[in-house]
Amino acid sequence: MCQRSRQGAVSGYSVRVFGRKKDQAPDPQLTAASSEQISPSRDAQSAKGVPTPSRKDQEAARKRPLVPNDRAAAKVAARDARRDEQARMRRALDTGEERFLPLRDKGPQKRYARDYVDARFSLGEYVMFAALGIVLLTLVLPPTGNASIILFAAFWVMVAFVAIDVWFMGRKLKRLIATKFGSVDSGVIWYGCMRSMQFRRLRLPKPMVRRGEWPS
Repeated sequence: MCQRSRQGAVSGYSVRVFGRKKDQAPDPQLTAASSEQISPSRDAQSAKGVPTPSRKDQEAARKRPLVPNDRAAAKVAARDARRDEQARMRRALDTGEERFLPLRDKGPQKRYARDYVDARFSLGEYVMFAALGIVLLTLVLPPTGNASIILFAAFWVMVAFVAIDVWFMGRKLKRLIATKFGSVDSGVIWYGCMRSMQFRRLRLPKPMVRRGEWPS
């Protein structure tokens, strides 16, 4: 009798306990703690706005195509870049800025050769004008006679003097460059000789020194 009463009491207590747990509202502090433990990744995702991409997606985003998809835009960009490069090169030919000069004009030895040639008077500057004058005179003078012979003889004499002048200038320029720089780069003397054959005002890059202003 006592045993039954004890079992009934225990069973009744368990029923009441389980019934109270089932009907009892959840503790808000426990619910908040469990939600913080369960959903940290959701908060991180909501902070970023989008989920973290995978490694494959990140590598694909870093890779850029070698050929742009919009070929028309690529052509326009290339044309603009080429136009800007040409504009910088034209300014460098006027100002002598070394960085944007054409490759054929770059280098300290070539700059020295330009300054030396521009500082001196060269007979080669006027060869083209002499040749043009002779051609015009041959059109005016009769085809036969001593005048045409004299003109052509005078032209070839001038060419001979120009060749001698260029030869002496090249030798002196080579000696000066070797003394200043220790050696002479290939093509520098030829570069200076060809410049001496051009009219001074038409030379490119433009002269940066006056006549008689010798480079040091």
